Amino acid sequence: MLRFIAVVMVVVVWASPAFAGDPAAPRQKELLYLLEQDCGSCHGLTRKGGLGPALLPRDIAEKPDEGLVDAILLGRPGTPMGPWNFEISEEEAFWLVRQLRNGKPAK
Repeated sequence: MLRFIAVVMVVVVWASPAFAGDPAAPRQKELLYLLEQDCGSCHGLTRKGGLGPALLPRDIAEKPDEGLVDAILLGRPGTPMGPWNFEISEEEAFWLVRQLRNGKPAK
């Protein structure tokens, strides 16, 4: 029984993005650059919106992390928002969502 519980705990931790580590510092810098330049080109350099919706903490507060990550990785059909899964991993997308929720580093 204890072995079963241990296996379940390992699977839950492994599968949960909340437990994923942060990207290495050089990759964080790259991701923040993408967030500023690529995402900012549609969502605004200050993330107040533009072609795409605003991405300030108050604007995404009610949106689940998983939905935001799906939008990043898979895009939004019928909109200009294309997929980024060729450039960003799921763990990195969750990290970006945390940065957006923390409100930094928007200009």
